[in-house]
Amino acid sequence: MKPAAFDYIRADNTEQACELLARVEDARILAGGQSLMAVLNMRLAQPGLLVDISRVASLSQISVTQGHLQVGAAVTQAALEWRPDLAQELPLLKQALPWISHFQIRNRGTVCGSIAHADPSAELPLCLLALKGRVLLRSAKARRELAAEDFFTGMLTTARAADELVEAVRFPLVRPGQGFGFREFSRRHGDFAICAVAAVADAAGLRVAVGGVADRPIAREWPLLEGSALDDALNELAWGLDARDDAHMSAAARRHLVRRLGRQAIEEARNSR
Repeated sequence: MKPAAFDYIRADNTEQACELLARVEDARILAGGQSLMAVLNMRLAQPGLLVDISRVASLSQISVTQGHLQVGAAVTQAALEWRPDLAQELPLLKQALPWISHFQIRNRGTVCGSIAHADPSAELPLCLLALKGRVLLRSAKARRELAAEDFFTGMLTTARAADELVEAVRFPLVRPGQGFGFREFSRRHGDFAICAVAAVADAAGLRVAVGGVADRPIAREWPLLEGSALDDALNELAWGLDARDDAHMSAAARRHLVRRLGRQAIEEARNSR
């Protein structure tokens, strides 16, 4: 299929993009287009206007600010993946980014675009939640900032208002004593994750986030559990995600993956501290 007819405007700056979102009720933001174009081609969305922000210089920056790595709305996943200091700044992202589709997609797809699309199987929303990251939203009238836990609300849905642009996302920089683990299972490398787990370990405890099972990524925090106590916690998490049977895998198999991948990611996080 081909998309329904739409108007196209390439924004020169962030202010113009926000003004267009406020003025045109069914406008959509185009950055990398790797998620949006598929949706348009299937006519699951039929906006009257696409606002292209891919060449807005102020949205194409990666910067360190207030203990966070701030990634602008037009920054591609490849630009973040190949940032020279990423392994020292955000080891979890360094682990997870190669699992995102294929390098051709990462060359065009944007970090904020994946966050805004909120696919429950996507790696970047999972990492943002695991790290307690934040989303910066901007409209023609105001700016606001939301924690990842408040931003993701369901299957492909977020707390972003129709006239708001995801201006940037902020990932907290690694702190001394932290370790990170990431595990994913898919049919083939580059396919959507059937189950993905990100783990953060420090002296105080564990934070584990799971994607691909519920309608959005889900995170839990635990003390420093060992042995059967950890197995019990992972089992409770697996059952609490309300996994469903589908064409790709049974609910029981997904719960097994949560337990198995969860333990592997936690062990990796502990060993990397």
